[in-house]
Amino acid sequence: MRILYFSRDYTSHDHRFLAGLAHTEHDVYYLRLEDASGLEARPLPDGITPVSWGGDHRWAGAQAWRIHEILLELQPDIIHAGPVQLCAFPAALAHSLPLVTMSWGSDILMDARQGAGRWKARYALKRSAVFLCDCDAVRTRAIELGMPDERIVVFPWGVDLDHFSPGNGREMRQALGWEEQFVVLSSRSFEPIYGVDTLVRGWIDAARAVDRMRLLLLGTGSQEAEIRGLLEQAGMLERVHFAGQVGYADLPGYLQAADLYVSASHSDGSSISLLEAMACGLPALVSDIPGNREWVAPQENGWWFPDGDEGMLALALQRAEDPDAGLSRLGRNSRAAAEERADWRRNFQCMLEAYQLAKASQSGGVI
Repeated sequence: MRILYFSRDYTSHDHRFLAGLAHTEHDVYYLRLEDASGLEARPLPDGITPVSWGGDHRWAGAQAWRIHEILLELQPDIIHAGPVQLCAFPAALAHSLPLVTMSWGSDILMDARQGAGRWKARYALKRSAVFLCDCDAVRTRAIELGMPDERIVVFPWGVDLDHFSPGNGREMRQALGWEEQFVVLSSRSFEPIYGVDTLVRGWIDAARAVDRMRLLLLGTGSQEAEIRGLLEQAGMLERVHFAGQVGYADLPGYLQAADLYVSASHSDGSSISLLEAMACGLPALVSDIPGNREWVAPQENGWWFPDGDEGMLALALQRAEDPDAGLSRLGRNSRAAAEERADWRRNFQCMLEAYQLAKASQSGGVI
């Protein structure tokens, strides 16, 4: 089968999908809408053929025409496109091939709530042979937008359970001078949707009450100056380590050095950051939103706090630091849940099955 994989940019998630496809018998072509630097340092997997976008087409009509040209040239059997509004919508305008639309979470949960984002999502879904998503929260929203349930394939993207595995993190903690501290970790980008500012405000309140509270922040983003300012104003900068953008190879070492993973995200599907932390045996304290509730069970492998409530987050952090919180048991349960439901090698087969379903749904051809 010839597959055109079309996404916004080359991220670690795209690398995971493309690396999986590279080990199949399919001929895979990769088209990216944007080209931002620093998202993914690993090269494109061997066996994946890049396709030049060939220009800066900023509006959907021009994008659709370029996709149409590419389809005429490549004659693929199916096109895999996502996020929904940015990639699946122009692909839906361009073709009569089976379209596999893949949600990246917020494109359906947030961007499709109203206005043009909602209209584009409905248009793309109406013309999709199959809709791929990573959790029931996105599936439910897609059904509300008109996608038939029988054409939806749900599979958590999952993680490499060998790469992300439990460890003592001793070397990292020694390097930070945090051997005896309680280390809270966030690996979300510093963007409004991920609530890192909420996390920092809640952590500051908890750290005022708990001397050994430390914060390990991975990532970068548009709110970094604001977040540093909050910590500086509170006199807490010396108790926080900004690790910056951490590469895939080094990420497990940081996760293994933490005692607790925290996410204050306002919207998520099956968060890969959360699954990576769970695979490393970390209990999780997460915002009470549908995507998180599918993975974190209170008192089983972590806790919830009300979305956006920094006061309740601070109280939850203090409870988690208590020696009686049972973090070791919760961490073991996190790893067990990851092994059961978040194994990338096993879950990836669902995507291949979706391709077969799409191919069988209608004949190929380009208008």
